Formats: sequence, structure tokens, C-alpha cells
Amino acid sequence: MNRQDILALAATGGYPCLTITLPTHRTSPDNRQDPIRLKNLIAEAANRLTEELGKREVAAVLRSLEQLAEMIEHQHNLDGLALFVSADLARFHRVPFTLPERVIVDEHFFTRDLVYAYNRSPRYWALALSEQPTRLFEAVRDDLAELTSGSPFPMAHEGRGGARPLPNDPAINSSQLRDEHHRIFFRGVDQALGACLAADPLPVALVGVDRYLAFFREVTGHGDQIVTTLTGNHDQTSAHDLGRLVWPLVRESLAARRAAIFAELEAAVGAQRSASTLGEVWRFAHEGRGATLVVEEGYHEPATLDASGYNLLPAGEAGGPAALDDAVDATITTVLAKGGRVVFVDDGTLAAHSRIAMILRY
Repeated sequence: MNRQDILALAATGGYPCLTITLPTHRTSPDNRQDPIRLKNLIAEAANRLTEELGKREVAAVLRSLEQLAEMIEHQHNLDGLALFVSADLARFHRVPFTLPERVIVDEHFFTRDLVYAYNRSPRYWALALSEQPTRLFEAVRDDLAELTSGSPFPMAHEGRGGARPLPNDPAINSSQLRDEHHRIFFRGVDQALGACLAADPLPVALVGVDRYLAFFREVTGHGDQIVTTLTGNHDQTSAHDLGRLVWPLVRESLAARRAAIFAELEAAVGAQRSASTLGEVWRFAHEGRGATLVVEEGYHEPATLDASGYNLLPAGEAGGPAALDDAVDATITTVLAKGGRVVFVDDGTLAAHSRIAMILRY
């Protein structure tokens, strides 16, 4: 599951939209309880739908729900499971973070828990460089999911020195020609990565042998996004094993980034390119001026929007049409959607900024 999946689910409407979430387990014997727990939640959902709408009206939805449940192989569970079923859609997602046990029937699917967890979980791209082929993974901690559809990845080197042989001409410097075609190939990889970064601007972990790493760093326009490198040939390394190797390096890099953010924030304050307090940060986020949002890990705050949608009022105060369960998380979502980055810091370290601050683009 990625951010686009969540946005697509959130945009789906029509009553009834059924959402079931539950915590699951990665290993046996704990995961033996997962199908039992899911069966109980499905029974609860069936009872609620039948009592409210009638057996005939919900028959198709319940049939889709049962068929979806039968597709789930619980030996492959992660930390959480979410099922989404409506008249037109039936989908489940395994996620690498714990979800609460819920059954929700509404006009729209319930995605708040997913948004919260994805916003606050360490996420990054892992780019495994190779000729045959280069792979791109979406990563949450040590859980890697390879992009295999809807993008150019995986990408194979089809040019000279790759799938096509080099010319058999003694007048041509074969080594120089091979290197140039490698640069062309990795320039294409970088362009494809750029499209993914535009949609989801996350840190990048590079994986590959020294030769490919050197070619890629020579041609990339996204060097500032690269946070760590795993050197070695991992063409045959599974996503599961690659995650175990890459995540410790990414975690160390993100810790260093958190330590450095305070110097960046102090410089922004001195240059009058910063904002503090939730209300001020909210306005700048919606104007697209947020380059970096810095927020304490445990900071949550409900609020109410005023009629303009740009100003926050205390929770419960009369205002516009929307009450926000967590205005902090809504701000995080807005900053990410507008191409900014978010850095979480320890609780108590942003007291001077009322627990949240923003480094502005201008």
C-alpha cells in the first residue's frame, strides 16, 4: 500500500463503504489467531449491515467480503490488515504497522488510521541499481515493496553493452562506448526516479556495486535526496532480505538528519523564514510555503476550521464545516502533498515553538 492507494480509497464514496482493520502477526504461532479475529469482525460487519439495510440489499457486498477474506493467506501477514468493501470495490492491504480493531460503515472508507501511520512511519525509496534490471522499492522501516506496475520499473539496460552487444570494430574504444551507454541507461533511471519523487518526495537509499553507484551519482539530478548507500551486488536479494540490510543504514541517516534539523531551523528563524504554532504553520502549509515541517513525535491536537478553511479554531468552537480529529496530522498530510518534507523530533525539544515549526521556502 502506498500514498496513492490511500488517496484513491479516500476518494471512493457511496453507502455502504465497509472498512475492517485489525492487528495481525508476522510469525507463527501468533498468526494462527488472525483468521479467527478476522472472521469475528466479518460476522460483526454482516450483522450491522443486515440489521440496518436488510439482507437482500447487502447480499452483494457481503459476498464480496467473504470472497476477499478467502483470498488472504495469513502466513504472509505483517503487523496490520485492512479490508475495504463496497458495491464496486473489494480490496485488502497488509501494512507494516499495527492497526486498531475496527468495523466502520460509512459514506466513505475510513482511512484516518492509515494516514496517521504512514505519515509518522519512517518511509523511503530504495533504488537497487543493476543492468538486469534496476529495481525500485517503496519502503516502510524494513518492509520493502517493489514497484512492478504503473511505473517504468523494473528497468533493464537494453542498449549497447547491455542487452545489445558492442560493435565489433577495432577503431572504436569499446570500454569508452560501454561507459557512455551505462550513463545513458542510468540517466533514464534517474528520470524515472524523479517522477516517483515528484509524487512522493521521500529520502532515497541507493544499492549497488561501486561501478553502478559511480555512474548513477555522476548523472543524477536528485543527489540531495540520497541519504545512504548499501554497496554490493544485490541483484538476487529478495525484498525481505534487502529491507533487513538497508533499514539500519537508513535509520542511522534519519537520526543524523533529526540532529541537524535544529541548526537548519535556527538559521531559518534568524533569516525570518520560519513559522511556529499550529495555527500559523497550518496557514503556510496550505499556501505551499512549507519546505520542512518539524514536529514533536507525540504532538496531536484536534481543531475546527473556520469558514475560510485557512484558520484553525480550538476544538469544539463554532467555525466552518469541518472538525479535525488531529490538525497536526492534517498539516503533515498537506506539507507532504505540496512537496515538502517532515522531520519528527523528540517530545519537549520544540517547546519554544509550541511543539511544531516550519522552515519556509520563501
